[in-house]
Amino acid sequence: MNRLITLALLTLASSPLLAYVGPGAGISVLGSLLGILATIVVAIAAIVLWPVRKMLKRRKSRESLAADSAAGGASEDSTTHKE
Repeated sequence: MNRLITLALLTLASSPLLAYVGPGAGISVLGSLLGILATIVVAIAAIVLWPVRKMLKRRKSRESLAADSAAGGASEDSTTHKE
């Protein structure tokens, strides 16, 4: 508790900085933060959507196998078989 009080007193007793931070530095920091945030969001989305994507691929392959077996196993394309 003493550390918290000491920290609060030191924070209140500090003098303000008289430095100028131009807009270029602020925009650079903002761009970096947005880039980091976008990276985190894309990484989380990839992790969350990976099982869904895998499930959809599995379902599509099952449907194509079922269609092939229903068609007699021979699925010929009219463009590849020319007479």
